[in-house]
Amino acid sequence: MPRTTVIFDFGGVLIDWNPRHLYRKLFAGDEAAMEDFLATVCNSAWNIQQDCGRPVAEATRLLTEAYPNHAELIAAFYGRFDEMMPGPIEGTVAILSELRERGVPLYGLTNFSAETYPIALARFPFIGWLRGVIVSGEHRIVKPDPAIYRLLTDRFGIDPLSAVFIDDNKLNAEGGEAVGIKGIHFTGPEALRAELVELGLL
Repeated sequence: MPRTTVIFDFGGVLIDWNPRHLYRKLFAGDEAAMEDFLATVCNSAWNIQQDCGRPVAEATRLLTEAYPNHAELIAAFYGRFDEMMPGPIEGTVAILSELRERGVPLYGLTNFSAETYPIALARFPFIGWLRGVIVSGEHRIVKPDPAIYRLLTDRFGIDPLSAVFIDDNKLNAEGGEAVGIKGIHFTGPEALRAELVELGLL
């Protein structure tokens, strides 16, 4: 059946989220030291726990106890979270706008802390264009667990076979395929546009 519904990830697809936007300032241009810190201290494995519902205060406390010499840098991760999001990814937001004008049903599915998601919601009005959003931290399930895709489709009455899901993480894009959603691995707005044209959505 044709794909008629589009589901967007946020960070790395619609929003330019990257801890490096903040930590380049804090490491004063020492890329090697910054990359080491982001690989060993405030790393993806630690961050995903907050996306899965762990309180930010607890996460910060535990990591500070493990790395007391990095206390200020650790505190900055959530204390200055907004600086990790300098702006939208304009080309993707343009695509979102075009889909909206065409009347395509639009939804969001994001791995995001329930405590930091309101920052993005306040900053980026295009989130309000979506008919519904599932935020992982609010439900304590993260992509690519099939349960979070089922939660989305059940909550909003989406036929998985009619939907595509766009994510910059290939595993997360493919995760929806377990429930019938077509995954699109986002590599940039132009490639995304071409795929959506091929599917007849643009």
